Amino acid sequence: MDVYNLAFEWTETNRHWLLEVPIRIVAYILVVLIARYVLHRMIDRAATGRSPKDADTKKPPLLRGLRDRAPSNAHAAARRAQRAQTIASVLKSTTSIVLLIWVALGILNVLGVNIAPFIASAGVVGLAIGFGAQNLVRDFVTGVFMLLEDQYGVGDTVDLGDAVGEVESVGLRVTTVRDIDGTLWYVRNGEIARVGNMSQDYAVARIEVPVALSADVERAEQVALDAAHTALEDPKIAAKVLGEPEMLGVQELRPDQVTLRMTLKTRPGVQWSVQRRLRREILRAYDESGIELPYPPSRYAAAVNGE
Repeated sequence: MDVYNLAFEWTETNRHWLLEVPIRIVAYILVVLIARYVLHRMIDRAATGRSPKDADTKKPPLLRGLRDRAPSNAHAAARRAQRAQTIASVLKSTTSIVLLIWVALGILNVLGVNIAPFIASAGVVGLAIGFGAQNLVRDFVTGVFMLLEDQYGVGDTVDLGDAVGEVESVGLRVTTVRDIDGTLWYVRNGEIARVGNMSQDYAVARIEVPVALSADVERAEQVALDAAHTALEDPKIAAKVLGEPEMLGVQELRPDQVTLRMTLKTRPGVQWSVQRRLRREILRAYDESGIELPYPPSRYAAAVNGE
């Protein structure tokens, strides 16, 4: 009987630690797990418009608030999906960290530990990390805003200052760009002061043609314009063009030549191929029409022969 009373008294005394504390800890963990699952699922649905189970059966819509300015096509869809997945990954990681900190502090509070010093220490540690990792934080924040604002995406041709080329990957800290020589540049997002995107919305093919001072400028302009229209009869070139060629006239006057400029609105990323094709057609038309170029063939021959 004494043993029974002793056991009963011990159980009553330690009931808080035997029942209440474990139950509250388990409850905290369950609440955090459920909240994490629900929030992650909400983020996935907001980013892709579908749950992971039906990811292969539904067409991925736009991430709310991140509307693409480019026409809907395979490239735009891939770019949209990458941007959405990156932002969703950041949001899910942030959510998990916040919930982990919350449950850790909650468990400590249940165990009777004073969490005020931990909160104060966390503020000091966060301040120290902020000062010690300023560049990392700046790269991260800049990367987030670049994705939100859709400044560029994979496949775009961009000018980032020191690096000019095609974007191969866009991360939260680093952007990789492949230049025309094949060099892969790793550019920290925090170091990007300005971005020139040559692949968004539309582009302009700028064709500058030199002619001799003695050439009839008006005729040279008309021949170049006719040659441009002839080139646009090719379906491959016409598919890249969004407007009609416009002859702007004399762009530059030098002692030995006159430079004519023509512009043509094209689809993004194809302006260079259109320029090359139009230059070829204009050169052929000038040769057929007898439009003199700045340096006649005889001059080239004389230069080669050392005369």
